[in-house]
Amino acid sequence: MTRTTVIKIIVDILMTILLLLLMGYHYFGDYLHEWFGAAMFLLFIIHHVLNIQWHKNLPKGKYTPERMFRLIINILLFAAMIGLMVSGILMSRHVFAFLGIEGSMSFARQLHMASNYWGFVIMSLHIGLHWRMIMNMFRKKGSKPSTGTTIVKYIIGAGIAIYGLYVFFQRRLLDYMLLRTMFVFLDFGEPMVSFYIDYLAMMGCFIFISSQISLLLSKCRKKS
Repeated sequence: MTRTTVIKIIVDILMTILLLLLMGYHYFGDYLHEWFGAAMFLLFIIHHVLNIQWHKNLPKGKYTPERMFRLIINILLFAAMIGLMVSGILMSRHVFAFLGIEGSMSFARQLHMASNYWGFVIMSLHIGLHWRMIMNMFRKKGSKPSTGTTIVKYIIGAGIAIYGLYVFFQRRLLDYMLLRTMFVFLDFGEPMVSFYIDYLAMMGCFIFISSQISLLLSKCRKKS
């Protein structure tokens, strides 16, 4: 494994951790939330610099359904991240306050809320695109999982996905994504453990969905 690959993995892990910390805004408050967001912004830039070859290869090669699916997810994630950065800077009262940038707070809040929840879902889908590669990193070189192990892993993944989908609707994330409500309900009395169990399950749900779609499209490409 090259040094660049190791750095990419570290950056991606840190971004995933920050994403979860940012979702738990009510546990950390404005000040830490802004610094978490600023760190995410920096890592987002580093991530794209490290993957500059992917950008250079965009005009090259054939666009299969699998590659189109990956591209759409990446474009949507980029848009959500830009929305988060712009709205975060407009609303900043700590980290970016020195810039003195003023804008419509109502628009900034709506953009931030929509970008935040869309970003959470799409970033989870993005992780799912690379899930097979991630799993292969923890597998012994040359070894292949047995059929029984594969089935058990699939059942566990499907179970997490079902629960994650349930809490996705139960916690009204779709309402926030579609701006059906202008305010996010935050339960300040909820234990942090239960909050993050639900959010990890939701992340697992979209990772499962994306990885299965990617696998299906890959198999279809090989058969054609």
